[in-house]
Amino acid sequence: MRKLLAMAVAVWCALASSGTAFAQDYPTRPITMIVPFPAGGATDTLARYLAEQIRPILGQPIVIENVGGAAGSLGVARAVRAAGDGYTLSIGTSTTHMLTGGLYALQFDLLQDLEPVIQIGSEPLLIVGNKSFPANDLKGLIAWLKANPDKASVGIAGVGATGHLTGISLQKVTGTKFQFVPYRGNGPAMQDLLAEQIDFMIEPSSNFRSLLASGSVKPFAITGRTRLPSSPGIPTADEAGLPGFFASLWYGLWVPKGTPKEIIAKLNATMTQVLADPEVKARFEEMGIQITPLQLQSPEALRAFQKAEAERWWPIMKASGIKAD
Repeated sequence: MRKLLAMAVAVWCALASSGTAFAQDYPTRPITMIVPFPAGGATDTLARYLAEQIRPILGQPIVIENVGGAAGSLGVARAVRAAGDGYTLSIGTSTTHMLTGGLYALQFDLLQDLEPVIQIGSEPLLIVGNKSFPANDLKGLIAWLKANPDKASVGIAGVGATGHLTGISLQKVTGTKFQFVPYRGNGPAMQDLLAEQIDFMIEPSSNFRSLLASGSVKPFAITGRTRLPSSPGIPTADEAGLPGFFASLWYGLWVPKGTPKEIIAKLNATMTQVLADPEVKARFEEMGIQITPLQLQSPEALRAFQKAEAERWWPIMKASGIKAD
């Protein structure tokens, strides 16, 4: 009996030490980061920037794979099906890794089939119109919408996405009606905004950074509690005539279920190192993204936050009667 016990302990120690050694050697080949939207949107831009920062720390290239569709759930499903070996990362947002769970009959569990790594940060949404839209500020936009019910079109990154829910909230608060036009991500929607095929958008502020700089769109307001340091001239919705109207999008990083805890810890340590870099902080401020406080950058904090957000938003989505296309 003692010999059997000794052998069991030896085997367990060997497995534990081999897992630790594997984590120490990790990574030994390129890592794929799945972006659940087409190229060109805020999440894609953020992913490519972070990939550049992660590469020298881990010593391996980070390959971006764009898998858009169904408000990002197709890309998340791709990550769920991947091996839990640390070579597939799933970057996403409150839309792709929380809201879709209340909208679609997913073939996976958002809270169980992915392991959290870190909550990266959050940003307010920006309400912008195309250059020819009649209104020039938020009050003018609301007045025009009231005078022209159901005539305006707003592009959204997917049914049930953050921009869609914020648009529904705007309708309720202002008593207006307008048409939602779903796209396979913000990139295609912005192209139609520039081509004046749609009237306005309510999406993460970082999507519009270059468009604001070139004057290609009309900014009406941001949905944050404070103005963007990169665009101090744009008022908050609260300041512009909608008291208490706030909304934000948050970003996180996950890996497939079964990924060794040592690898998750290494990825988390890598990301906390990246987010602490002064140049990264400056770049995030420029993009309008607020980095998650250090005390909330643990995998456990992301899991708790993700669960709390689902408990908050899923009942609201069900009550609003939103249906996936």
